[in-house]
Amino acid sequence: MLKAGVLGAGHLGKIHLKLINQSDKYELVGFFDPIKENAEKVAEEFGYKSFNSIQELIEAVDVVDIVTPTLSHFDCAKEAIEKGKHVFIEKPITKTVEEAETLIELLKKHRVKGQVGHVERFNPAFTAVKDAIHHPMFIETHRLAEFNPRGTDVPVVLDLMIHDIDIILSVVQSKVKSVNASGVSILSDTPDIANARIEFENGCVANLTASRISLKNMRKTRFFQRDAYIAVDFFEKSTEVVRMKNAPENPGDFDMILQNAEGLKKQIYFENPKISTNNAILDELETFAEAINNNTTPIVTLEQGAEALRVAQMIINDF
Repeated sequence: MLKAGVLGAGHLGKIHLKLINQSDKYELVGFFDPIKENAEKVAEEFGYKSFNSIQELIEAVDVVDIVTPTLSHFDCAKEAIEKGKHVFIEKPITKTVEEAETLIELLKKHRVKGQVGHVERFNPAFTAVKDAIHHPMFIETHRLAEFNPRGTDVPVVLDLMIHDIDIILSVVQSKVKSVNASGVSILSDTPDIANARIEFENGCVANLTASRISLKNMRKTRFFQRDAYIAVDFFEKSTEVVRMKNAPENPGDFDMILQNAEGLKKQIYFENPKISTNNAILDELETFAEAINNNTTPIVTLEQGAEALRVAQMIINDF
């Protein structure tokens, strides 16, 4: 088993600690949190070993799981990589693209592996349909959340929308051509509501909306492509797939048939992909362990995390 340690024991850090402790792919060595009172409370409540410094924890493990505020991602990851440790970094990868690019070079230099915590890649609703998404030409996303003071140190684009940016970049195999965006600050010093329109070189257009002051939670993405409409509800973990094919010569009584002005007939039919129950955070952590053990490419690489951040910064700069 890989020896793992967690940097940061806040809300998400405690979830990571619990899951790593449960996993048969890791041995949880302990954690470090700079807030002494919090570290003592977590150690006492859960029995995890609390280290006295980042350096002490890094020396004791094979894998460093970085679940600290975004501003400290770079320093924590840099120190771990330079000690020859593999790093799992929560999203967004770093504060700036330049920091992310530096980490990528360090990763290559020290021949260790890294993964970014874009957890929606492991959402069972998305994994159930991702292989059915081919050349989407229009994508629409809505990611709305009730207000929570946690995370408001960064714009809503880096807090919420970056999930959808990563998902979109993973299915649209084309470079970004242009970005148009607007953002509004309501309760925070940074935008709490944002909308962005991303145009890709292959003609695909993505329209993204994110809000962290909504009255209800919503995480929906709709993919439109030539042969299908695919909807993914990341919050409810459900999907809807509607396809179209040439209509049979003798359609059944219950077949749904559309006919255009030229007389062309198409049949609409529905698919119900099987959605498995999983813990997406556990999956992302365990697939990272598999990538280390098998010397394969992690599912969400640092390069992909950097590209998601690059597009997010393009959106923020257009406000």
